[in-house]
Amino acid sequence: VQLQASGGGLVQAGGSLRLSCAASGRPERSYGMGWFRQAPGKEREFLAAIRRLSGNTYYADFVKGRFTISSDNTKNTVYLQMSDLKVEDTAVYYCASDPTNYPWEYNYWGQGTLVTVSS
Repeated sequence: VQLQASGGGLVQAGGSLRLSCAASGRPERSYGMGWFRQAPGKEREFLAAIRRLSGNTYYADFVKGRFTISSDNTKNTVYLQMSDLKVEDTAVYYCASDPTNYPWEYNYWGQGTLVTVSS
């Protein structure tokens, strides 16, 4: 499975962004996908995950109400809609596929897309 994340960029605090993660190479084998981020000098942290068939979602507490994960199985794409962005949301955002320990651990990772939130 190959994952291509996109949609990052520079946004002002309070703004919104939608990240996309397009999967290829038999993505239907994966029953779930997730989004993570890593800020400079910090460890990677889990944000959200979604089960591919049921659409059931799981969120880290600190993003509930601000971030929404969704998927379009016809396009093999998972999205992360982010709103009310804060400076501390600045990070490289990664998507992941093929859980080994859902929703926390995955076999495949995208290359990351940078989100910068300015004050």
